[in-house]
Amino acid sequence: MARRLIMSPERVQRMLVRLSCEIVERNRGASNVELVGIRRRGSAVAAAIAREMGVLEGRTFEVNDLDVSAYRDDRDPREEIADMSRMAREIADRDVVLVDDVLFTGRTARAALDALVHYGRPRSVQMVVLVDRGHREYPIQPDYIGLFLQTKHRERVDVDVNDGFTIHVVE
Repeated sequence: MARRLIMSPERVQRMLVRLSCEIVERNRGASNVELVGIRRRGSAVAAAIAREMGVLEGRTFEVNDLDVSAYRDDRDPREEIADMSRMAREIADRDVVLVDDVLFTGRTARAALDALVHYGRPRSVQMVVLVDRGHREYPIQPDYIGLFLQTKHRERVDVDVNDGFTIHVVE
């Protein structure tokens, strides 16, 4: 397997700062923003964005952790799946910023929208992704994109969240 570095931790950090600024600017501040990371790497990205938004806004932001496993359309419906979400705050009437590391087919994002409804009716839902690969199967479009990276279907984009973020393409 060939693994090619696309972005170093320093470049990803600059991207996170830019995305955080865009979120704060588009929402005219962040007083009504609720960050929701899609479980595992999306939550790690959301935590990094929360830190940067905290610097901009002078306060701390909690990150909600959304498990979409039970809402995926590619799972066996007879299988019982426990909801491992950790929603720290109510999302009703809040501007939810849904965060994931990579957007590919849109299936995970669609499942996340279904899962969100169980925690209240947000005023709005915005989506931020570090990498948008294209290749959509659902009409999902992120509001904030760190990097648009056209890839081959057989390739995989790997966001390593340990020791600073790095982005690789694996073939």
